[in-house]
Amino acid sequence: MISSKKVTGFIRNQPRWRFIAAAIVLVIAIVWFSRGSKSAANLPTFTARRGPLDVTVMEGGSLKALESQEVKCEVRVGYQGTKILRIVPEGYFVTDEDVRTNKVLCELDSSDLQNRLVQQEIQFQSALASLADAEQNYQIQLGQNDSDVKAAQQTARFARMDFEKYLGDNVADKITAQIGLDKLFALVCTNNIAASAITAVPDVGGLRKAEPDKAVAQSPDGTATAKLVSALLPETNSTTAAASPDAADDPEATSEAENGKPMLEIPDIVLDFSKYAKLDSLGDGEAKQKLRSLDDALQTAQKDLGQASTTLDGTKRLYDKGFVAKTEITRDEISYDSAVLKVKSSETDRALFLSYEFPRTAEEDLSKFAEAVRLLDKANHAAISKLAQARAKLNSARGQYQVQWRQKKDLEEQLSKCVLVAKKSGLVVYGGDDQNNYGNQEPIREGATVRERQTIITIPDLRRMSVNVKIHESYINKIKVGQKARITVDAYADKPLMGEVTVVGVLPDSQNRWLNPDLKVYLTTVTIEGTNTWLKPGMSAKVEILVDHLDDVVYVPVQSVEPANGKQYCFVSDGFGKPDRREVQTGEFNDDFIEVRKGLSEGERVLLNPPDIPDETRPPVSKPSESKPSEPQSTPSSTVAAAPGKPAKS
Repeated sequence: MISSKKVTGFIRNQPRWRFIAAAIVLVIAIVWFSRGSKSAANLPTFTARRGPLDVTVMEGGSLKALESQEVKCEVRVGYQGTKILRIVPEGYFVTDEDVRTNKVLCELDSSDLQNRLVQQEIQFQSALASLADAEQNYQIQLGQNDSDVKAAQQTARFARMDFEKYLGDNVADKITAQIGLDKLFALVCTNNIAASAITAVPDVGGLRKAEPDKAVAQSPDGTATAKLVSALLPETNSTTAAASPDAADDPEATSEAENGKPMLEIPDIVLDFSKYAKLDSLGDGEAKQKLRSLDDALQTAQKDLGQASTTLDGTKRLYDKGFVAKTEITRDEISYDSAVLKVKSSETDRALFLSYEFPRTAEEDLSKFAEAVRLLDKANHAAISKLAQARAKLNSARGQYQVQWRQKKDLEEQLSKCVLVAKKSGLVVYGGDDQNNYGNQEPIREGATVRERQTIITIPDLRRMSVNVKIHESYINKIKVGQKARITVDAYADKPLMGEVTVVGVLPDSQNRWLNPDLKVYLTTVTIEGTNTWLKPGMSAKVEILVDHLDDVVYVPVQSVEPANGKQYCFVSDGFGKPDRREVQTGEFNDDFIEVRKGLSEGERVLLNPPDIPDETRPPVSKPSESKPSEPQSTPSSTVAAAPGKPAKS
């Protein structure tokens, strides 16, 4: 036997390349020996089992309250935002006592709103004064219109009486009825001016009594001003709203809408009054009285003429007999000539009256009556026009008052929204679900700037919690509303919880689309059963959704199945020889196990990890055997045991 010293000395005396070559040969020999000595019996295997299998999908997520109160910034301050003056610390628990006492959770800067409110108060008082002035002018115009229309009616009525006084009532009625003047007069007298004016000019203000009263009551002089506005705002007509607001802009539409009827057309009066120039045709009037006087004067003149003629004839006979002087004949002749002149004058007066004065006066009185009717109609339309203008000014003042009142009320509401009080008990969390610290959005703190509709504080309801998870698109078709789930909170791993799927996303998560466009995930909400006060929003949790429960199937670990060329294979080992590569038909699976529907029987052992053998040296694929129940076999020490329902993972 060679001693160790001799061997060591021999190695030291050898060249270095021989030493390196010997080391390489030694390593190759060790590797080859270890591979050659490694048999199938030493590879880890799993015994195929038959039993119940839960098909689950496991994802991680974070806790969130199902219901929560979001305290948002409702102050409209534009893009520049408003600053937070003070805010309660995050994590503060709002109690019921805080809700009753209206505890201030956050206070925003309101200095700009207060300055604007002072200016708005000045404009509001100015609008109120303009409204009072417009209302008084409207009432004055109503009275003026009433006086003007009544005066025009009186003038027309007196003109009608003058015409009737001259011709008599029978003839006057007959003539006015013939030309339709009486009907026109009656029509003009029955026009409803106030109603026409209100309908013609729409009430654009649309002011309700209750709102201005409340608004004015909040002003410094609330009591007196409220009474004033209450008196200034009469009830509006229901027909006002139906009127078109564009009518006031159209002159033609306005002229027709001002009274609802066109201007009256008085017919031209062309009558022959000569047929009425008779005593039996005229009524008891001035014309008949004048004609009677003329007839009496003519008859008297004719009688005087006859008397003068008889006297002259008698005097001539007496003169011929020498009883009277020549002077008496001359006197009687003068009296006769005077009587003749009186008869001719009376005849001329009567003829002139019948031919000129009577028709002229009759036509003049009738024309005056017709003109009075026309002036009455004109007064009606003028009254409507003036009332419409006054009404329009009143509506404009009302509209301006309404605008100023609304702006004042809006500023007061905005000012009240600068103080955010507690309305619900719960835990204070800064921001909302979409809160982030990117871009120009500052984290919530005192002095930070917030904008309209931005969530400042969220108070979640801790009695009902849920877990928001993102399901990969390869599993989303298995997730349905109502499926049960097991939940494990990372902070309380020893307290498992149960839940139920309540919401399944229809479209991929839009936020994740920007971060990773190739990854499609769907937001899913799992509601936790019961009330757990120890849960807090934002905690990390794992959710295992029970997709399906298979009662009696053969299953193996997922890593035991090898996909190749569109098929599935398992390596079945008997513990002695080389493993048998066998084609199998798989079914449902979870993160750990997969169902084998055909090609593998219960009790057969499969390699947990398929051997790394080139394709040309792999054993041929054996004929699949039908999966059927078999007697339980003992599990070798290298096989991973699995409990029914939830097999253990190797």
